[in-house]
Amino acid sequence: MIYSKQQLWERFQKYYSEYPTLGLSLDLSRVNIDDAFFAKMQPRVDKALAAMKALESGAIANPDEGRMVGHYWLRNPSLAPTPEIRREIEHTLAEVNKFATDVHSGRIRGATGPFKNYLLIGIGGSALGPQFVANALGDQTTDKLRPFFLDNTDPHGMRRVFRSIGSELGQTLCLVVSKSGGTKETRNGMLEAKVAYEKMGLDFGKHAVAITRKESALDAYAVNNHWLYRFPMWDWVGGRTSVTSAVGLLPAILQGFEIGQFLAGAKACDEVTRREGVNCNPAIQLALAWFCAGEGWGKKNMIVLPYKDSLELFPRYLQQLVMESIGKEIDSNGKVVNQGISVFGNKGSTDQHSYIQQVIDGLNNSFVTFVGTLSDQSDDQVIIEGESTSGDFLNGFLLGTRQALAEKGRESVTITIRETSSFSIGVLIALFERAVGFYASLVDINAYHQPGVESGKKAASMILEVQEKVLSHLTKNKGLPLSTREIVLATELTPEFESVYWICERLAANPSRGVKKIPAERWLESAYLKI
Repeated sequence: MIYSKQQLWERFQKYYSEYPTLGLSLDLSRVNIDDAFFAKMQPRVDKALAAMKALESGAIANPDEGRMVGHYWLRNPSLAPTPEIRREIEHTLAEVNKFATDVHSGRIRGATGPFKNYLLIGIGGSALGPQFVANALGDQTTDKLRPFFLDNTDPHGMRRVFRSIGSELGQTLCLVVSKSGGTKETRNGMLEAKVAYEKMGLDFGKHAVAITRKESALDAYAVNNHWLYRFPMWDWVGGRTSVTSAVGLLPAILQGFEIGQFLAGAKACDEVTRREGVNCNPAIQLALAWFCAGEGWGKKNMIVLPYKDSLELFPRYLQQLVMESIGKEIDSNGKVVNQGISVFGNKGSTDQHSYIQQVIDGLNNSFVTFVGTLSDQSDDQVIIEGESTSGDFLNGFLLGTRQALAEKGRESVTITIRETSSFSIGVLIALFERAVGFYASLVDINAYHQPGVESGKKAASMILEVQEKVLSHLTKNKGLPLSTREIVLATELTPEFESVYWICERLAANPSRGVKKIPAERWLESAYLKI
């Protein structure tokens, strides 16, 4: 729907909300909501609020795994359903602070001197959350430890990280994050790091910290190899909501951030988003905007545009939080619904020059979530043109793009914070965590399991089993050229014909694997031999 400027002003007065205790405002005036929509959704809102209350009280939120979901307790341990969980949270926070103090003071140090860097090895939420926080709050001139990340099982990517660390590896603290200890990408990164340390004559264990579940495979490995320390990762905290646990708090405080303020921001947002009235609860408002824009089925993509360089990774963080939580095949009754919200984004005003053109003039299959800040956080304001600074131009691009979208009947939500600080980053994370939970209730799905991720892992394991058989067969027939078809028939891998082809191609492309390709005119007749 296209509104006139007068209509937009009237809607703004009605559907704009400020939350002074959070330093946050939310504008829904450019989403096609109205009072009738809110009235219609009230029964679902009531159900969502009740479900969230039960969740925070310790109800089993993940029936297929029989576990609670308690990331809200991390910033307010008094909410924990048992005294034991409360004590564990409080004890871990104290230990995180103590460990960081010892690192900063030099009492805990690397083989070649005080720690200058940390290297976090994780995957998914175990890496994206800490990466987002590190980028949002980091400053190379003031960071106490410089952050590095291994978040993929890409050898070339790992080499780039180790080259960046260079001779300071002996002053680099390695944080290995895996709840089970069996996550292959994280395990691979840990083993690659171990080799890198050993090549420099360093004891990896004396530079390593585990963040994992008690008695996991990683926990046992850390004990057996005399690692520096182990911090807990509990069953009731999912990876994508783990940033306010030791997973996110340890790297944040090592880098020098105020984790007390970070937790305070999340806690303050949790308190506001427990309110029962739609008009005073920003997470409910956000979830309803998503529902309205996507007609309850995610029919429109969400494009997240933060107008701040420090928030550049926010869209990536939200991609996992939203899509892994909302992208579900079945609802709570087992009915196939194929729910989801696709999340894209980069940063403003960079995207004025890329896909904003399509969002304004092309397919009307998206809505934009603008994230702006009021403060430029710059002590040295330069007047660029007239009386305007670069920050004024940035704000102009945000407001102008928002207006251009409205003139074409394209929907948008605008979130504004005062500045990027430890407190405000905690607020943003808690806001979207809660909105995701509410939205899941509105569409009757479970936000807290991820069967699709698990099926992908199982499929990857099967591919590696196929590769073992291929390599074994090539090795037994060393020096004998064999086509893909011959390998498939000999190993009885007929259903995996395509996989065998790609495995052979990749082995031949890496000389260290000792497999040579003999090309043929028809690609299917090319042969591979172990040399």
